[in-house]
Amino acid sequence: MIFVALPAPAGSSAGPALTAASAGSLPTVRCDESGGVGVNSPQLANGSRLVLGVVAVPPAYIRQVVATRSQPWRFWSKWGLFIRAGSPAVVISVPKAWRTRAAITWGSGVATVSALRVASCPRTLGAWNGYPGGFFLRASSACVPLVVGVGQRSVTVRFGIGRRCG
Repeated sequence: MIFVALPAPAGSSAGPALTAASAGSLPTVRCDESGGVGVNSPQLANGSRLVLGVVAVPPAYIRQVVATRSQPWRFWSKWGLFIRAGSPAVVISVPKAWRTRAAITWGSGVATVSALRVASCPRTLGAWNGYPGGFFLRASSACVPLVVGVGQRSVTVRFGIGRRCG
């Protein structure tokens, strides 16, 4: 099965993509924050999608959302992220227009943020390094875009969290 993420259309709300080169001030997920998760192949069969050849992101539809009983992020959807070992640093960001509605976290040391950088990590546990985390929402469901950047390339990937999106 092959998964393809399409670039954001011209004039989309994603704004300029953050690349690894421009992400120096972002919170950085270090290699030791992989949570001890390493695999030889991310489980793409479960609906995860391969982005830019080095990032395995959650599926397009994520059913489970739980209440956090916290403000402002009242809902949480847990889903891991896998990065191919030895790849360049990866930058993941919530587009500016979405930052009051959604936030992200991956790795064991990064708080709830609108953008983060995953450091380039060597192969230690497997061909892919896994990072625990997921999405925070203000509403119980949303169709959330994320911009994923590797080197000078970036794409917008969309997620239906708690509902299917077209």
